[in-house]
Amino acid sequence: MKTIAFYSTILILFLGSVVAFGQEDYQQKIEALKQEKQRIIEQEKEALKFEVRDINQRLENGDISENEARSLKEEVAKQRALNIENRVAIIENKIALLERNQGDVLTLTEMDTIYGDRMRLGLLIDGKPIISFKPHRKKREIQYDRRTYSDFVMAVGLNNAIIEGQSLSDSPYKIGGSRFFEMGWQWRTRVFQNSNWLRFNYGFSFQFNGLKPDGNRIFVQEGNQTVLEEFEYDLDKSKFRMDNLVFPVHFEVGPSRLRKTERTMRYSIRDQFRLGFGGYGGFSLGTRQKLKYNRDGENVKDKLKRDYNSSDLIYGVSGYMGFDGVLLYIKYDLNPIFKDAEIKQNNISLGLRFDI
Repeated sequence: MKTIAFYSTILILFLGSVVAFGQEDYQQKIEALKQEKQRIIEQEKEALKFEVRDINQRLENGDISENEARSLKEEVAKQRALNIENRVAIIENKIALLERNQGDVLTLTEMDTIYGDRMRLGLLIDGKPIISFKPHRKKREIQYDRRTYSDFVMAVGLNNAIIEGQSLSDSPYKIGGSRFFEMGWQWRTRVFQNSNWLRFNYGFSFQFNGLKPDGNRIFVQEGNQTVLEEFEYDLDKSKFRMDNLVFPVHFEVGPSRLRKTERTMRYSIRDQFRLGFGGYGGFSLGTRQKLKYNRDGENVKDKLKRDYNSSDLIYGVSGYMGFDGVLLYIKYDLNPIFKDAEIKQNNISLGLRFDI
């Protein structure tokens, strides 16, 4: 009987100490959260001081005007105020949750938490892990100043040829039927350390330039000359296509917005005007002609892949202008379409370009 009373007393004392310890533990958590709230306010204010100092330095260097400096200061002050509001609200919610439940707060278990394509496993008691197995994951560091970005580039529009001694209105190629398509990848690098008004763009693109002859004509290769001749059957379709791989290089100018935090600094050109000018160089991947016609009641489709005396090396000038990722795009081949031609022809394209 004495033994039962002894162990009962020990158990009551132990449970009482656990409850007291738990209450003291959650009160300490609340106090720590209150101190963290004050540190958050001080941290955001200190970060604002550094940002304002940087803006003043840029103003002194002549990189920005007084109006731009005032606007940037208002923007960073608003951002820091929102940061304080949001971060403090999170802490106050944690405090309210602990006080309402006297520290006995339910938490999600980590048994089903997925990290990427790996699962964290563990042994839980009362919702708290005592043994945890988490595969090692390499943490990717965030780059503070990212100077180079990349985009997928796609362009589409009208294609034609500038012919020596003729105007574009006298072109033997259909204006609406002759089209081009281009797709590729580009990198965009900021030229100056503390300014983003000038960027250097470079990459690669596949160009597909098409020409549709007027009338019932096709391209015919006669020795070192390629000319248009009347076809013996009635054509439903006659199309000539040149496929190229080129490496465009452009200088791009335009405004941008600076977004700066404690961990990152980013220049954004979203919804901003952009103007690019430069050129490209590369080589031909091949030329082909596609014909559709009716021969003695039979529908015939011919795909003729030949040299057609077309230029092997492709080089030209190009430019674009527009807002954000939608741009008016023009390119002009300085190389002739056909080598050794008696009358020089140069490909020209006009359309829309999309930087995605």
